[in-house]
Amino acid sequence: MEAVAKLKNVPTSPRKMRYVVDLIRNKPVSIALSTLQFTDNAGSYFVNKALRSAIANWQSKNPDLSLEDANLHVTRVFVDGGRMLKRLRPAPQGRAHRIRKRSNHITLVVDSKA
Repeated sequence: MEAVAKLKNVPTSPRKMRYVVDLIRNKPVSIALSTLQFTDNAGSYFVNKALRSAIANWQSKNPDLSLEDANLHVTRVFVDGGRMLKRLRPAPQGRAHRIRKRSNHITLVVDSKA
């Protein structure tokens, strides 16, 4: 039985977050947690948070099964673009440049592998 965790409006660009997500796709949960813990990237904190939430959701769905015997894997994980904050930065000669502060949505699915 699979469990889903969604984290919305994470203040990192989707492109940078996809680098972190690619590290844990189709990996066992224990390896994914240790990989995220030692990854030196700002996005790894948020992916770690989503992974722990997915594990907790799986435990609440399956209270009679133990986490060690379940052999949980990260089956699907993807990053979508979120809302974009638009700001203006002063530029030379009275002009203005647009600054786009991007955010993203993380969707993470864990499932036990038979």
